[in-house]
Amino acid sequence: MAGSQRVYKQRIKSTQTLKKVFRAMELIAASRIGKARERAQEATPYAEALTKAVSAVTNHTHTDHPLTKERRDTTRVAVLVITADRGMAGAYTASVLRATERVLEQLDAEDKDVDLYVTGRRGIGYFKFRGRELAGSWSGESDAPSSEMASDIADTLLEKFLASRADGGVGELHVVFTRFKTMVTQTVEVRRMLPLEIVEGVAAAETDALPLYEFEPSAEEVLDALLPLYVRSRIHNALLHAAASELASRQRAMHTATDNAEDLIRNYTRLANSARQAEITQEISEIVSGADALASS
Repeated sequence: MAGSQRVYKQRIKSTQTLKKVFRAMELIAASRIGKARERAQEATPYAEALTKAVSAVTNHTHTDHPLTKERRDTTRVAVLVITADRGMAGAYTASVLRATERVLEQLDAEDKDVDLYVTGRRGIGYFKFRGRELAGSWSGESDAPSSEMASDIADTLLEKFLASRADGGVGELHVVFTRFKTMVTQTVEVRRMLPLEIVEGVAAAETDALPLYEFEPSAEEVLDALLPLYVRSRIHNALLHAAASELASRQRAMHTATDNAEDLIRNYTRLANSARQAEITQEISEIVSGADALASS
């Protein structure tokens, strides 16, 4: 009995330590989620404005830009996967990786070669463990992505898309990330980012209502300036939504873990008390039995 009581006390102590860790991680995530959510929401209007500008140019000109033209000279495809640097965020990274595996299976079924680009240590470790070669990787800023990292990713992927087949150019770019909607709702999305859709996020009626434009110096040069900005803003926006989703998932997971730790502590405390009561009862029984034996002798 004494051994059981000691085991329960050790479990209570270790669970209390874990509870403090879970609570601290919950508070850290809660303190960061507000800023991450604001950054994601503030970046969305800029991305939408660029979308409308690109739609205006492409719908009022007949310019054949490389970023809007389907490539037929290569079957190579780039896939950008946005995951977390750290765990303890529930099913956040697992959901992204499951969606990525479905995308890879679909591309393999279409006989396309895949160049995989991954952000976040969890995703990098997942694919390296499975022996899949990565064409590029970034880590260290999953919960607070910088514009510099977004520009680096965008420039790398743009260069890959514009490269020739002999230089390993790709014909498509797909992005797998988690879109932040609310504190309790985040959804994994798969977007084809390149070649650009002529109209993305703009209703047909809105497109028809766009006024006529005159482009100076030319529509080609306007597109040359707008399209790289568009790709960078889209990738940065995806990174910001993923960061907010990661923090929201971590806060929710750590809150649940804290509650579970409290339940475990209560259960172990009850079992420890039961073991202590059984130990006291046994000692009393032994004392009474000894007294009866002395009296009878």
